[in-house]
Amino acid sequence: MLSSKESLTQRKKLPVSTRQGPPKALEKDWPKDNDEVEEKEEEENYVLHDPERGLDSLPQPYRMINKLVELLFDQSWELIEERAALRQADSTRIRPTVYTPVSEIQLSQRPSCMAMSQDYVFFGGAKGFSIYNLYNAERLYAWEKLRVDVTSIGVTDLGSEILIAPVDEMGIIRLFYLYKDALFLIKAINEVDDASKQPTCVKMEISQGGDFAAFLLQGAGDTWLDVYKLPREAWLKEAEHLPLTLNPKKKVRPLSTMDPITPDSADMDVNFSFKSDVKLSPPVHIMKIKPPKPITGTTFKSPLEAFAKVEDCLGLGSGQNHLIRDSQWEQRADLFHASYKKHLDRELGEEPLSSATFYFLLPSCVTSMPAEAKSSSGVAYVLGIHWTGSHNFFLYSLNRTLKDRAEPEGVWPCAAPIAASRLSCSSSYLVLACEDGVLTLWDVAEGFPLGVIALPEGCFCQSIHFLKYFVVHKGQNLYPEGPVKSQVKCVVLCTNTSLHLVTASSTQGPTSQVLVTRPVKLLDETICAVAPVPTLPGMVLTFARNGSMSLMDVAKAEVVCAFALPRAPRLAVTWKPLFAVSLHHPCFLLQGDCPGKEEPTSDTEDTRNSVFCFNFEAYPLLKNISKNRTISQEGSTENLALPLEKRCELLLQKSFQKLKTSLVTKDQEWIRLRRYSTLLQKENFRK
Repeated sequence: MLSSKESLTQRKKLPVSTRQGPPKALEKDWPKDNDEVEEKEEEENYVLHDPERGLDSLPQPYRMINKLVELLFDQSWELIEERAALRQADSTRIRPTVYTPVSEIQLSQRPSCMAMSQDYVFFGGAKGFSIYNLYNAERLYAWEKLRVDVTSIGVTDLGSEILIAPVDEMGIIRLFYLYKDALFLIKAINEVDDASKQPTCVKMEISQGGDFAAFLLQGAGDTWLDVYKLPREAWLKEAEHLPLTLNPKKKVRPLSTMDPITPDSADMDVNFSFKSDVKLSPPVHIMKIKPPKPITGTTFKSPLEAFAKVEDCLGLGSGQNHLIRDSQWEQRADLFHASYKKHLDRELGEEPLSSATFYFLLPSCVTSMPAEAKSSSGVAYVLGIHWTGSHNFFLYSLNRTLKDRAEPEGVWPCAAPIAASRLSCSSSYLVLACEDGVLTLWDVAEGFPLGVIALPEGCFCQSIHFLKYFVVHKGQNLYPEGPVKSQVKCVVLCTNTSLHLVTASSTQGPTSQVLVTRPVKLLDETICAVAPVPTLPGMVLTFARNGSMSLMDVAKAEVVCAFALPRAPRLAVTWKPLFAVSLHHPCFLLQGDCPGKEEPTSDTEDTRNSVFCFNFEAYPLLKNISKNRTISQEGSTENLALPLEKRCELLLQKSFQKLKTSLVTKDQEWIRLRRYSTLLQKENFRK
């Protein structure tokens, strides 16, 4: 006999199936009372009426997976309903008339930039640029002598002369002079022998008369502005004494057909010649401007010592000559860092180099010039510039030499940093837009501000575009004949893609009108570029992110018509279209990649590098607008654009005309009354 302890140990070693003892009762063999039996019968006979209740009883993780699938389905269904509603609204929306281009210019390579003058079109591309005739799309000359591509090109039309300034991928800017049928290379402005020390040209600007040029350069962690005086009269004399061979005039084909003009089909006779052996007079460097120094502590002990550093009190307002100590700056910096420590502790990237926006201003009451420096009218005298993050707009006199110190003669301080600015084509009006959404409008010609206006809340200026002043006469936009003074109309594109019309005059403060609001649902219709059309009064071109183009009447805030490329071509970059609007002719050019066939079969199919021309005079809706563009000052309904004496004279003439018409009507009414009275007398006598 085994002991109880040994028996227990031996039982543990045996498998479950061989263990001795009575088997344990299972759960299904347990005795059940009547309630449990009834409950089991109810469960067997239960019919599930709500399927969702059955899913709730699923074990994890199937219950969570089911909820995620349901959430995904609901979101997909909401998106489908939203797209269906958008398609329904889009189908019921009234669409404007769509016009296609009237002509096509086929290029041998894709252009990277383009510019227009009065008679020519300039395309920048691989290793140089080419010149085309605007009227017949014939290539006149191709200058391709660079090792890299041209990224941007600037053109200044001076009548019989044209200044061309292409910038290549290395940031080198060259100045060309086009006179009659000869092309001259004047100078490579910023080219150096050592490539490691090569500065890059970021911006350039040429004055209205072609007498001055300014180039913004960056290099070696520094930024500066080089200003040159252009010897235009010397260039004209040097070019006239050369034996230029003028090509005979060829038959011009109007831009009214859609037949593509290819380099093979067009007449490839070179009409222009490059004069590489002729050296024209180089530009004269007159000034080098650097960004303003950061404001630091002063060593001045009295206001008189600070004022002694300011010559002729012309630099007041720049913030340089002050009486703030270093300790005060340090205390202010400590307070600022303590208040915004959690935001300043984040890692910040490298601070970008400072940039600048600059303009050439004509002599006026604001930019007065000394008597000994009087020059011919239309010649720039002052350079206006503002740097990124700066509150000040600086004015520099151009009547100086390189030996003179580049100190500003005037400073216009603003309440907030200047974010954007724009000078009108006539150099008469200037708009300064601050980062807080406030616009300041200046009448530079007359020398007084037209007013200050704030954009709606949440709208900040992205770009400003001046419109040639127009009036609305009998429901039609027209340009008044003669000069218009102190009347401004400009279009402002905001950072939230909304479009506003700002109007100001000397007799009335500036007003703002919303032309296009930011789309909430159709985000692909947001405006990415705006261009005024000088030949059509009150019209602007708008380009959307989806590649659509439309012509808008800002007076009515409605779309007149739309434009589209033929045979379903595509833009290279829809949100950054490459286009050029003519200042002298009712047309604009647009670059587009058109497939080789009408229906391409694959994405790798060859495409044509085409530039399309849209001529407004060829479209029925715009034909009358392009022909009837001006109205006499007497017939204008808005005589505020006229001088005071002229307005008084017109008012007196209108009053005399009203008096004459009133006298005529009174005489007619008196005659009618006399006739009626005689008839009454005759009837009384009969009775």
